[in-house]
Amino acid sequence: MNKKLVTIIDYKMGNVRSVAKAFEAIGCKTLISNKSDDVGKASFLVLPGVGTFGEGMRHLTELGLIEPLRDQVFNKGMPFLGICLGMQLLANEGYENGYHKGLGWIDGVVKRFSFNDEKLKIPHMGWNDINIICDSPLFYDTKNNRTFYFVHSYHLISEDPRMCIARCHYGYDFTAAIQSNNIFATQFHPEKSQKAGLKVLNNFVNNIDK
Repeated sequence: MNKKLVTIIDYKMGNVRSVAKAFEAIGCKTLISNKSDDVGKASFLVLPGVGTFGEGMRHLTELGLIEPLRDQVFNKGMPFLGICLGMQLLANEGYENGYHKGLGWIDGVVKRFSFNDEKLKIPHMGWNDINIICDSPLFYDTKNNRTFYFVHSYHLISEDPRMCIARCHYGYDFTAAIQSNNIFATQFHPEKSQKAGLKVLNNFVNNIDK
């Protein structure tokens, strides 16, 4: 059984316990924490999140987590997974309820869906297939399990298309997952995506080299 420690950052943005349960289901130890000292104890770091861009950045700042996370991910090569809002916050900037500066780990911006088709509702919510567009350890052996659960009104627009490893179509194609060295992120919720989601999480803890 896998006993790698997955530290899940609790910055008051969503149900982190459901993410922990998903990792525990594949045999990982988990630590839910918002303490900067715990960031360096992990084998893997996970930043989940549901809510608004500006509020997410405010909480990370107030908790003093931005620099410890950056140090572990960029200087020490800690494998990192962002989920939903946790993916969007990696961008340079977001435009949810005004302009907000992001973490700047990924060159890109976060903007609201904009459709001509009035039948398409916002938020984009429910099960959708993704199109895996390049090889990534995150999607190892997932060719028959590509349907995931989404809940979001905003999406990441990356300025470097090479970072995009999967797309989804809702009105138009948008980025469903990214990879940049040891940084991985998904717009969908793997913890809510049943077998397919557990496979992605299992790939993250078993196929990513530190």
